[in-house]
Amino acid sequence: MEERKDKKARIWKRVGCIIGALAIASGGFFAGFCARWYSIDKEMRTLIDVKNKIDKEYYEEITDEEFYGALYEVVNRELLDAYSEYMTADEYAALNSEYAGNRIGVGLVFVTSDSEGQPQMLVTRVCGNSPAEKAGVVAGSYVTGFGKSETDIQSSVIFDEFSEFIQQFAENEPFYARISTEGEERVVRLCRSAYVENYVFYRTNTASYTVTGKSAEDMEIHGEPLTGLDSETGYIRLLQFTGNAAKEFRGAMEKFQSEGKKNLVLDLRGNGGGSLDIMQEIAGYFCKNATVKKPLVAVADYGEKREKFYASFNKYGEYFSEDSRICVLADGDSASASEALIGSMLDYGAIAYGDICLTESNGVAKTYGKGIMQTTYQLHLFEKDALKLTTAQIRWPVSDTCIHGRGILSSDGTKTVARDYRGDNELTAALKVLFE
Repeated sequence: MEERKDKKARIWKRVGCIIGALAIASGGFFAGFCARWYSIDKEMRTLIDVKNKIDKEYYEEITDEEFYGALYEVVNRELLDAYSEYMTADEYAALNSEYAGNRIGVGLVFVTSDSEGQPQMLVTRVCGNSPAEKAGVVAGSYVTGFGKSETDIQSSVIFDEFSEFIQQFAENEPFYARISTEGEERVVRLCRSAYVENYVFYRTNTASYTVTGKSAEDMEIHGEPLTGLDSETGYIRLLQFTGNAAKEFRGAMEKFQSEGKKNLVLDLRGNGGGSLDIMQEIAGYFCKNATVKKPLVAVADYGEKREKFYASFNKYGEYFSEDSRICVLADGDSASASEALIGSMLDYGAIAYGDICLTESNGVAKTYGKGIMQTTYQLHLFEKDALKLTTAQIRWPVSDTCIHGRGILSSDGTKTVARDYRGDNELTAALKVLFE
């Protein structure tokens, strides 16, 4: 009997210990919850209370997506600068895909109004490997109408109407556009399709090459030679520092070298920047007076600290001689990594200001003036939304110059040429002022 009582006592003792442990655990959990709750800003706690009350009492349903979407919209538009933003997981994935060079669309870039504000669809760039390029559309052309068939073209020069029209078509489903090029009209077959954009074009006075997109280093003859060049000069157009641009640029430089060219024209017009990593690779061709294998090409100034960015190599001597001439073309859309590359070239003596030709538009000849850097932070491991924030100023490697809000100006001693979207007119004029 006593043994049974002892056994029973031991059981209840264990049960008591378990209940006590649970009580302590739940108390600890509650205390931890309270500690975490009150560690949140009062305003954030109020926001949560507001949302809970709206969910419970508001007469119309407001979904979580609508509620938080409105908040993020305010943060993006009203609080952060123009280069910072919150991105949903889908938006972040789309951005990463775009940085890789993946595109879905027609491949046309427009100026949508003329100098008097009248609507137009002036093609300023045709994306490499795009349906528009394959259809033979060229910069300087105008879209003047579009339709579902060649015989059903509706006249319009309004971009929003064209954009709305093409959205009704599935990927690779054809439609037609009327194109006017230097007064001659023709109808072309277009579609929206996926393609890998190429960003580098190489031309001489006898040939023109482009990258196919199948391999970033395979170049095919494509387009027209640049007759304004002499036999010693090559021309490279670099449209963005994204995708396979570094590999494509290497292919163009190897073509430049294999053909025995001495001088180079680097065209950065319309290049709004991209990855600083790609700029580091490309800058390695232009560190003329640097004596180290991996020269400093940019500095990120975070205020309390600095981060240094070095070229991947120093190959100036492999491609250029002491008497080589390098020139750069730029305009008001040349920004960020483009301006950083120009700054590095200036600091290391590969070019002087007189070797730069700026396009004048509306009486102003300058680069954009973006000397700041953004860093993108993935916020959650599984949800994969992200926040892109401006985090630093970018400074040139030797002079410590920051051109943010200023850009490179004609008053610095550059050459200038008037804006002209028609074919190679602007380019030919720039070559003339640089080399004659």
